[in-house]
Amino acid sequence: MAKATWNGAVLAESDSTVVVEGNHYFPPDSVKRGVLQPSEAHSVCPWKGEASYYNVLANGETNPDAAWYYPAPKDAAQQIKDHVAFWKGVDVEA
Repeated sequence: MAKATWNGAVLAESDSTVVVEGNHYFPPDSVKRGVLQPSEAHSVCPWKGEASYYNVLANGETNPDAAWYYPAPKDAAQQIKDHVAFWKGVDVEA
């Protein structure tokens, strides 16, 4: 079971994350409601495609762009389509 926590709140829990490049990608339905807010940020990975970001909200605090996902990944990364990964101080335990 993998669990993502930040600022005293559980953001996501799943026993079916996909690990890519050391990051746990959580299935969309494993992320708690209300903890993600769309961000304007985007980045590009040469083999995964364009990532979109979320701000993470927990206990009245916001962690900007602390989660990302690939809404339309390249063929090599189809297994993480719409899955959510975390960084920027979010603790992910497996």
